[in-house]
Amino acid sequence: MADVLPSVDVITIGVGLTGAMAGLELAKLGLKVVGLERGSPRDTVPDFQSPAIHDELRFSIRKAMMQDNTKVAVTFRNSSDQTALPVRRWEGFLPGQGLGGAFVHWNGQTYRAQVADFIYRTHLIQRYGEKFLEACGPELTIQDWGVTYDELEPYYDRFEYLCGVSGKAGNIKGQTQPGGNPLEAPRAREYPTPPMKEPYFAAIFRKGAESLGYHPYPQPSANLSQPYTNPEGLELQQCVFCGFCERYACEHFAKASPQTIVLPKLLKMSNYELRCNCEVLRINLDSTGKKATGVTYIDAAGREYEQPADLVLLTAFSLNNVRTLLLSKIGEPYDPKTGTGVIGRNYAYQTTGGATVFLDESINVNPFMASGANGTIIDDFGGDNFDHSQLGFIGGQYVGAIVTNGRPIEFHPTPPGTPTWGLQWKKAVVQHYNHTIAVQQHGTSTASRLNYLDLDPTYKDAWGQPLLRMTFDFPDNDTRMSQYVADKVVQIGNAMGGKMVVRGGTKRPYNSTVYQTTHNCGGAIMGADPRTSAVNRFQQSWEVPNVFSIGASSFPQNFTYNPSGTVGALAYWTLDAIKNQYLKSPGPLVPS
Repeated sequence: MADVLPSVDVITIGVGLTGAMAGLELAKLGLKVVGLERGSPRDTVPDFQSPAIHDELRFSIRKAMMQDNTKVAVTFRNSSDQTALPVRRWEGFLPGQGLGGAFVHWNGQTYRAQVADFIYRTHLIQRYGEKFLEACGPELTIQDWGVTYDELEPYYDRFEYLCGVSGKAGNIKGQTQPGGNPLEAPRAREYPTPPMKEPYFAAIFRKGAESLGYHPYPQPSANLSQPYTNPEGLELQQCVFCGFCERYACEHFAKASPQTIVLPKLLKMSNYELRCNCEVLRINLDSTGKKATGVTYIDAAGREYEQPADLVLLTAFSLNNVRTLLLSKIGEPYDPKTGTGVIGRNYAYQTTGGATVFLDESINVNPFMASGANGTIIDDFGGDNFDHSQLGFIGGQYVGAIVTNGRPIEFHPTPPGTPTWGLQWKKAVVQHYNHTIAVQQHGTSTASRLNYLDLDPTYKDAWGQPLLRMTFDFPDNDTRMSQYVADKVVQIGNAMGGKMVVRGGTKRPYNSTVYQTTHNCGGAIMGADPRTSAVNRFQQSWEVPNVFSIGASSFPQNFTYNPSGTVGALAYWTLDAIKNQYLKSPGPLVPS
């Protein structure tokens, strides 16, 4: 029997970036807020300090910052006719765990989506027609978001200034800005800090891309180019290019993680309570099933509690948001056979895979002098920035030289045909380590009726609850797109002076044992129609109005870019609606 605690105003399930943002915004109003985090508490000092934080074996290989999948895993299969098996070792993607969540070990790559991305289906039909879209794949289930870029622009701006993002604007209020991305959506003002210094490998890419008529620009980075004080009064420092960013926390206060941009202020507030090592089992509903009454959770000692609350915010990693909705029976589960239901629908990922450019041994790129987001990229093949009418696919990828590390265990580029171990492999690593550039492709993941999330009928977690089951493979549309871009990348690699260019591009089947990206999206998607979306344009549950699901789980499909900037913008958009609309008149913010 669960112990019933005194009621509070707000619960956040997860205290990563969105949970910390929500806690701060709502605690500022005087509300009593409780943040429930399944992982441990941690802070820059002492937890993230060197030399311990630079333990490549612990953090990169053994995944010390990731979700404990001995307790809660995910099962995976490529198609519905296969039997899913548990992912017992995180490789393909890396859900974070612990205070700050995945935004502790992210790389800091901070983009905005394009105008067309938010009206994706409408835009593509208007430009190419319904027959073209049908020909790209009858299984595709793309849709509009229910919110527009113009509505989100102020919230993108606010999030970038919270993080202190370093970059160069390419379009301010419709006016092209030299040095930035001329293809980006218009923004109201410049980035809060200048772009990162361009490494040599990125300069080589820039020269090669420019020679082919493309438009290189500095990658927007939440690893800061200079010291900065954000609007919350919290100070960030300048990145030192240590080469330990993805899969690691930042020891220098130079990366925009919750520990640097939100938590120091939030944790001082008397009306906010953080409870770590708490596993939320479900959101509790009243007898009507239309109102949440709070949550049930297990603490570190195994004690079960019921925490009543007026407002429940799902602010966990995207996959965990979806699982909690399924376990709580909020919304109809998606059925791929009939296409009905909304929870688990339109799970999407990200297309990746670039070229490896082997240069002459006289060119030293010093890959160990790296940051999580210090590359140079082009957007000429991003989204719908190029004419698709004769190509037979939708979507696109940005392309860039983004060498994030030269760490000894993970970075050892060798040409095809090199033995995978032994003396010849060692010689090849020595020969190519300092003379090789990874040119990345990173792009859209198109929603398909065949890809979805549901509860596994066989496997359970440490508390006896079903694991989340992932059914996913890249649609043919996405592999055609990525292979088209791969041809362009080979041309760029040759223009960079590559002695050998090893072609990349996304291929089928998706392999969950090889890391690609942690950009897991969809499953509790937003939209204008409750028949095809789990949440409305404010990320509010259609079915249970005092539940909001915030994060990349809301994406109806995934666009070209890293989702972090859009996750932050949507969080502020939703919190603004809660503060200025919902709290004044609790109930649905959009008629169903």
